[in-house]
Amino acid sequence: MAIKKPVTDHNCVTIETMQPEDIEQVAELDKKCFPVPWSAGAYNTEVRNPSAYYIVARADGRIVGYAGMWLIMDEAHITTIGVDPEFRGRKIGERILVNLLDEAVHRGARRATLEVRRSNSIAQNLYQKYDFHTVAVRKGYYTDNNEDAFVMWVDDMWSADFLRMFRQRKERLACEQ
Repeated sequence: MAIKKPVTDHNCVTIETMQPEDIEQVAELDKKCFPVPWSAGAYNTEVRNPSAYYIVARADGRIVGYAGMWLIMDEAHITTIGVDPEFRGRKIGERILVNLLDEAVHRGARRATLEVRRSNSIAQNLYQKYDFHTVAVRKGYYTDNNEDAFVMWVDDMWSADFLRMFRQRKERLACEQ
């Protein structure tokens, strides 16, 4: 199991490794974020998976965001990112994404991938900001409404261009209030 690593940002939000005691609150928040939420059991499995990395974002002791990814060989597969609707627009999702990508690079991942709803242009814009690009469409991927998913990738997180961009965006994000 990963060691709890709090990272405080300038909006009084901490990002920490998800712990078993967080699962009930994460599962409840997942219901607010997605039409087909994961079960508490699924999160329980993930926090114990040595190939997974799951985090929570906390404000005043309350979980306001969460995310996770699988790390397999040199690839990071981002499985979920959710932010409480009351806390959206405060760059919490971006801070969570940056934390995931930092951990992926730290663990030796060269590439990163995720799926995103065709209709979720806000998330797509965030991912594109960090050099994800669409490589495929999964037709009818989402079971609630048969919506397509875009499959997005970052091809080389070890390239000088990516690392320079990533460092600059992290620095700007850290300075924003």
